[in-house]
Amino acid sequence: MLRDPDLLGRLLDSFVTAQIRAELVVSDFGPRLFHLRQADGRREVDLVVEFADGRLVAIEVKAAAAPDTAEPRHLVWLRDQLGPRMVAGLVLHGGPHAYPLAERVYAAPICSLWTA
Repeated sequence: MLRDPDLLGRLLDSFVTAQIRAELVVSDFGPRLFHLRQADGRREVDLVVEFADGRLVAIEVKAAAAPDTAEPRHLVWLRDQLGPRMVAGLVLHGGPHAYPLAERVYAAPICSLWTA
């Protein structure tokens, strides 16, 4: 499994989605969770969290330890389409550090889901 990056990526996506979904179920903010894929398959965003007030946070999950500025291209596209309605894009990754990738788009470790 660890030698098949495609399988590892899908497993990691599923794991992170399950963790985020569990958090949203108990949230007081009334968020809804979506997956976005264009009909032609050119762009895809792993998770889109929509809050009751219409604001969105878009999330990509990557196994890489240090995503570079090319990783969030679909998040940047979505941010540009939605404007201020998309308050943040987040690339959750396998590394230890959080850092900005683009305007309102950030990289953060997957383990940050369990830290305060």
